[in-house]
Amino acid sequence: MSRNRTSILDNLEEMYREAFDRAKESGDDSQLASLDFAYRREQLYFEILLDIRDGMERR
Repeated sequence: MSRNRTSILDNLEEMYREAFDRAKESGDDSQLASLDFAYRREQLYFEILLDIRDGMERR
């Protein structure tokens, strides 16, 4: 059974939020920028993969 889109994207956000908070506490601005970019990139990848999965399930 497939996990729903919201659950997957929520888990991704939670993982990055934890890493982002740690970087923020340490004052590492370059890590914050890197995490922000990586989060947005991975979110886009997951959305594309989920769209493909949804399309395949409809067939």
